Amino acid sequence: MATADRRLRAGVVGAGHMGQYHMLAYAELWDVELAGVADVDRDRAATVAAHYDTRAFTDHRELIDTVDLVSVAVPTEQHFQVASDLLEAGVGVLIEKPIAPTLEEARELFAIARRKGAVLHVGHVERFNGAVQELKKIVERPILVESRRLGPFVPRVQKDTVVMDLMIHDLDIVLGLADSPPRRLTAMGSAVHSPVVDVANVQIGFQSGTIAIITASRATEEKIRTLAVTQPDAYILLDYAEQDIRVHRRAAQEYTLNRESIRYRRASFVEHVQVHKDNPLKLEILNLVRAVRRARAGEPVVLAESEDIRSLAMALEIERMIREGRGETVYPPNPPWSNHSV
Repeated sequence: MATADRRLRAGVVGAGHMGQYHMLAYAELWDVELAGVADVDRDRAATVAAHYDTRAFTDHRELIDTVDLVSVAVPTEQHFQVASDLLEAGVGVLIEKPIAPTLEEARELFAIARRKGAVLHVGHVERFNGAVQELKKIVERPILVESRRLGPFVPRVQKDTVVMDLMIHDLDIVLGLADSPPRRLTAMGSAVHSPVVDVANVQIGFQSGTIAIITASRATEEKIRTLAVTQPDAYILLDYAEQDIRVHRRAAQEYTLNRESIRYRRASFVEHVQVHKDNPLKLEILNLVRAVRRARAGEPVVLAESEDIRSLAMALEIERMIREGRGETVYPPNPPWSNHSV
């Protein structure tokens, strides 16, 4: 059992693309020991473990007595089994999004975490993007939110739809910015390079009057990661990749009247917001490390269950709408995720 003042022991389940990003982040933390990596592919686990001078396992359960916290970066359909085993043992878990393929499994993972007093974080890495942190301080009464997350096709993610692979990041951010229950949802999508949806467009109308338009694509050769917010006093443009924010504000407007016409000129100024730029995944893992340390010190564990369930619920509804060719959903006053205490 770890104490609050000694190095924590971290592990990674899944030695693939995302798992190796997590291992690199842990390896750079001076107060965390990378104690092992588990992967069903014995050779891959051994190769990656050797690179980081750590131990290789083929079964995630072998990590339980070796670690205090674990990143879970396996295919979505394996999330529940792997995470539930670790949480039942009291191990802190950071699980890549989406947390689970169903709401029932997601809620059960949070129930286990509460019962065991274990830390459970979901890998919504954009929450830790410096530009997003600053955006939350700027946005007030959004009128229109436009999100574009586009890029080329990557074969390794073809099992998940573009909704779960990419769009869920933006759903998470947009739902937080709107801070209002959804009233109406429309969705369209199509398969391009895989058997599942590769391009999707969603429009959400919120009870507050905010309108959100979210587009996600893995059939676009240019990589684009932007979010634009129109509000009464400003137009805010965020670039996720560059961690950059520019705010366009009205400065003056002027009318000129002559015999031929009326000319209207509107001037604005652009404010370039100072953003602290860092690796969002590293910040996300540091957040997990701090939470596990607090839990080991006897402090209560705080779970972001309502936000995580909300994002997953809408992503699943969008997938269902596209799959069934059902273009619109009208939400009741209390959306599905609010009918459960979280």
